[in-house]
Amino acid sequence: MASSSSKLTLKLLIDAKREKVLFAETSKAVIDFLFNLLCLPIGTVIRILNKKKMVGCLANVYQSVENLDETYMQPDLHKDLLLKPSASVSSQIAGLLPSVNDTSSNNSTNVFYRCPSHSGHVTSDNTTRCPICRTSMNSRLIFVGEKVANEISADSSGFVKEVVTYMVMDDLIIQPMSSISSITLLNKFNVKEVGVLQEKVVELDMKQGVNILKASLQSKTVLTDVFLKNHSAP
Repeated sequence: MASSSSKLTLKLLIDAKREKVLFAETSKAVIDFLFNLLCLPIGTVIRILNKKKMVGCLANVYQSVENLDETYMQPDLHKDLLLKPSASVSSQIAGLLPSVNDTSSNNSTNVFYRCPSHSGHVTSDNTTRCPICRTSMNSRLIFVGEKVANEISADSSGFVKEVVTYMVMDDLIIQPMSSISSITLLNKFNVKEVGVLQEKVVELDMKQGVNILKASLQSKTVLTDVFLKNHSAP
């Protein structure tokens, strides 16, 4: 998604006086990346960040999906794919987060195993012992269903449509962009002098992708922390 030939960007609106990002304007691809953070298995997040405690505002991304009107979603997708994920939709984060060699996430969702002699129990770990005969449950079963088809569709086209520009707040609340909402936000932030506002276009690459994931678990000012405070990658 974030190849060298098509770099992802965000246009930041900055309050230079307070050194704070008010919000960012960005495209479908960046929103797909942020929504895909909800699909990352917790174990993968821990391996990427090497963090045992996760605090901050990642829940705001989840709430943004809940609040987003279904009309902005791809017609063949339902928000439950994000709100109740069963697997990572990995192509949308390619180039923005380090690759983690983890086959267990795919196995736990689409591949199962049973005992060669007893079929009443299944597991996602082929080293598990059968509770009846204690034999390794290594006979492979493959789950095929509508959920898999939905994930493949999301993997190729993302979650949201390209019909609008999207607004990302400093705390990662996300909504479709409009001129009315921008004016309302300026009033909300109590911006009295337009002269203190600055626009800055920044690129989103792997370093910033990791920093956004890290900051979203620790902070309520993610965009300010990542793009103005020059945080280094973990």
